[in-house]
Amino acid sequence: MASFNKIEDYAIIGDTHTVGLIAKNGSIDWLCIPRFDSPAIFAKILGNKNNGYFQISPIDENYSSSRSYIEDTLVLETTFETATGSFKVVDFMPIFDDTPRVIRIVEGLKGTSKVRLELALRFDYGDTVPWVISHEGHLTAAAGPEAVSFYSDVKFWGENFSTIAEFEINQGSTIPFQIIYHPSFRKSPKPADAIYELRETVTYWQSWIANCNYSGKYAKQVRRSLLTLKALTYHPTGGIVAAPTTSLPEAIGGSRNWDYRYCWLRDSSLTLEALIRAGFAEEALAFRDWLLRAVAGDAEKIQIMYGPAGERRLTEFEIDWLSGYENSQPVRIGNAASSQFQLDVYGELMSAFHIARSCGLSDNYTVWDLQKLLIEFVEKSWNQPDDGIWEVRGPKRHFTHSKVMAWVAIDRAIKAVEEFHLEGDVQGWKILRDSIKAQVLKQGWNENRQSFTQSYGSSKLDASVLLMATNGFLDPSDDRVVKTVLTIRDELMENGFVLRYQVDEDGQVDGLTGHEGAFLACSFWLVDALTICNRKDEAYELFDKLLSITNEVGLLSEEYDSTLQRQVGNFPQAFSHISLVNSAFNLEEFDSRKHSDFQVHLKEKIKTLAGKERNQTWIHKTYKKYRD
Repeated sequence: MASFNKIEDYAIIGDTHTVGLIAKNGSIDWLCIPRFDSPAIFAKILGNKNNGYFQISPIDENYSSSRSYIEDTLVLETTFETATGSFKVVDFMPIFDDTPRVIRIVEGLKGTSKVRLELALRFDYGDTVPWVISHEGHLTAAAGPEAVSFYSDVKFWGENFSTIAEFEINQGSTIPFQIIYHPSFRKSPKPADAIYELRETVTYWQSWIANCNYSGKYAKQVRRSLLTLKALTYHPTGGIVAAPTTSLPEAIGGSRNWDYRYCWLRDSSLTLEALIRAGFAEEALAFRDWLLRAVAGDAEKIQIMYGPAGERRLTEFEIDWLSGYENSQPVRIGNAASSQFQLDVYGELMSAFHIARSCGLSDNYTVWDLQKLLIEFVEKSWNQPDDGIWEVRGPKRHFTHSKVMAWVAIDRAIKAVEEFHLEGDVQGWKILRDSIKAQVLKQGWNENRQSFTQSYGSSKLDASVLLMATNGFLDPSDDRVVKTVLTIRDELMENGFVLRYQVDEDGQVDGLTGHEGAFLACSFWLVDALTICNRKDEAYELFDKLLSITNEVGLLSEEYDSTLQRQVGNFPQAFSHISLVNSAFNLEEFDSRKHSDFQVHLKEKIKTLAGKERNQTWIHKTYKKYRD
């Protein structure tokens, strides 16, 4: 029977093209290369050793280990203590390398330790054993168009279709290992200077995060979240994947196992907000431009997600040779939800473009031309049922959050004209905005529950309506907002964490099995809602509780199972870390009176800058007090 590491037992390394997951025992159990959505060469996390892994650990199984990142980097150090000595394994991926590679350096710290290396290369998500050719000092494993070369300074041998090495490491000595991905029809690339690449990689990450302008009490957690967000960015295009993994279950043993190695429009406005507030204008602009390219064309054919480069075809299929994480099946590749109609993404896009324009990111009429097409679609489609933010695979409904985001789309279009002197039918849009709002207030509000609910006519609660308090639909002091926030706090929390929505008594939602964990972004939304409703003590308490469930290197998955007390879902999850960053800013910055006064001042300042080159430094410093 296979043994499993908990999801929070993993840390990540990455090169802004892909990410590898490394367990506490020094095993790389997941790596898709050269891109996030490429087939995995290590897939043990979803199966067993036969599906590929790369482990470096003591021969003696009686050891202890600890790990941490070199400060402000994505360079991981795992320290092993044995009876005869100690050593550490330094893991990283060089940035912007034309030949994607993983470098592992074994460094002796004390005494002498006996070390074992096990490398099982498997292509196509662990299904294909490659043809291996051994050369002097290295080997090349190839299957079809793909190949990986392995370089080692110690003697190795083959055993059960794997590569094995055993060696001693003494205090003060270092031994590097490299795996390099390349097309099988090209010669093996030469190994890099491991120590030089280590210095360069450390310098890159530390120089990048030095631009962070958050210096509050949660600086450590915010900086780690931003580093994680950068790691999940596909550098060539600026797209940000939701997670680097597929099919890590939302419920252990259940069937809610989805492929998250794609870029969701759902997250766009909150992503831009986090990047801009933290001072990362370049990344925000790249992401804005990715959005523009990805959705360009027919507004009626906008998808809810795209590939890292903007690919549209994300065909979903199941693979049967992987047993699934802790036997959670099926294992899915691709995501059929990409074809769903989610009305809320139009509001997300309009909000994202408005944030970018308001904060001085360079703009052109191409952006506004696209926005007008989005608005034309919303005008004729806002009254149709949709699939909703959570991609529930069932009948379309009139989801309350979707209608609110339709209102947001129209509202941001009006503001674009009024604040930036763009052309548009403001009077017609104002009438439509009022109509949408009136419908939501009438049909989305449940008088018996004293709360806005998941969909029109429903009594079920849904955490997405918490965003009403932060997107401007209603004033935070509105009695309906406060009652909704408190109802969700009292009825939609499980052991102190917020669920996405209420499910059937048997735990099923549209036929999918397994009681999922609490969606972590929703708990951060409650932090924000409590903050903006002037319940900051409660907000701080919940925020600190959320921070307590990060693993020892500061990472969060998609959800948290409070019964099992462990992280579940794909890992690490961009949406969780984006929400953490925004909540940290909100807690430190929000003051209802000063906030309101400052908004007026900043909006007037932005109006005077409309059509001119804006001062980026000024915008970044002032944005932390401005939220629209």
